[in-house]
Amino acid sequence: MNKNSKIYIAGHTGLVGSAIWKNLQNKGFINLIGKTINELNLMDPAAVEDFFKIEKPDFVFLAAAKVGGIVANNTYRGQFIYENLMIQNNIIHSSYKHAVKNYFFLGSTLYLSGKRTPMPEDSLLTSPLEYTNEPYAIAKIAGKNVKVTIFSMGLILSQLCPPTFMDPMIIMIWKNHMFFRL
Repeated sequence: MNKNSKIYIAGHTGLVGSAIWKNLQNKGFINLIGKTINELNLMDPAAVEDFFKIEKPDFVFLAAAKVGGIVANNTYRGQFIYENLMIQNNIIHSSYKHAVKNYFFLGSTLYLSGKRTPMPEDSLLTSPLEYTNEPYAIAKIAGKNVKVTIFSMGLILSQLCPPTFMDPMIIMIWKNHMFFRL
């Protein structure tokens, strides 16, 4: 990426997206694009397609997601998996169709029941998912696995898996942009 690259950050007002936005700004990137949920419904394939057609981003960071606490995760399980799949699939497809140079896919809640944290990479998907995060995690796993198709279509995908945000030290690291390096 160069400082003039057109960079779309989906979810730029959330915890992760705003950290990415601020990090890129601090590094001198000047062509950042962000749309709020009121400006662009990421679950609407036609709206996402139109956005990509007009804006023509070079790089895309997907930090947008339907998220909630434990009660919301348990109450709206079907809604969470549906909305997260729609969001990521619409952005993945439009990124491919409009020749995005690199698509950065974020997924953080892939915690496994009974595994210690922090978890080494080789522990991922070796036991059942943590129940309250299961719908979100399944959507993110599906998005991660889409990379096989994406690579065959020529889109470069970079998977970023930020650590848990429950740990105050990790939140501080993200806010100070020490974890995210370009």
